[in-house]
Amino acid sequence: MTAADRAPADRAPGLRVERDKSTGVAVVTLDRERKHNAIDLGTAAELASVWREFRYEDDVRAIVLTGAGQAAFCTGIDRGAEVPQPSSPYSVDDPLVAIGPKANDLWKPVVAAVNGMACGGAFYLLGESEFIISSASATYFDPHTSYGMVSAYEAIYMAQRMPFGEAARMSLMGTAERLSARRAYEIGLVSELAEPEALLPAALRAAQTLAGFPTEAVQGTVRSLWAAKQATLQQALAQAPGLVALGNLPPGRQAELFAGRRSGAGPEPRIR
Repeated sequence: MTAADRAPADRAPGLRVERDKSTGVAVVTLDRERKHNAIDLGTAAELASVWREFRYEDDVRAIVLTGAGQAAFCTGIDRGAEVPQPSSPYSVDDPLVAIGPKANDLWKPVVAAVNGMACGGAFYLLGESEFIISSASATYFDPHTSYGMVSAYEAIYMAQRMPFGEAARMSLMGTAERLSARRAYEIGLVSELAEPEALLPAALRAAQTLAGFPTEAVQGTVRSLWAAKQATLQQALAQAPGLVALGNLPPGRQAELFAGRRSGAGPEPRIR
């Protein structure tokens, strides 16, 4: 599927959606390249909306999810987003909890094509994709602990997709380490590596194969795969809001740590 084959759809400024009726594949692109494809509140709402729309679109039978540019797939929540929080210590409003396909009851297969950095809230999306095809230059990391935040949802999703020790190391090491695409492939987080220019074609080939099979059987298989782990996942995610509320530093202190990192303080992250 070339750019000429894909029919764009009008969305909010942070999201681009293209559908190819001839192959049955849609491409969803996080389109905030200047912000490293960080997700603002508008983009979060649009992601939830487009997943739910796909449930009704018979011409869409498989989806590729990627990010604009080469620098980043997604760097999580936009730090400029203002998210009011309830005063209750038992509740947290997280604007990313509904950005994934499974959270929106979509069981058509989603192939993630990861280019550049994938970190923090990107794992909400990767955690709900069927499999990941990665650029050889991509890196994976979770910055939460470096900025005084609990990695709850992200760590839970990654613990379901990676060996426990690898998920623990990535979640705990914060910005001190980045997981290389090669290492992500070796541990099974990534199913295929591609050179940057070959990433989207590789993801499209896989998605077109899936879209070519009877969609009822494909969706049933996706649902079956998720049934194998959904009970454990839901039980774990239910604990996340309380852990975040208890463990996060106050927003002002988080901002100080983030500003210090942005100013260049501290060593360069180790790539492994």
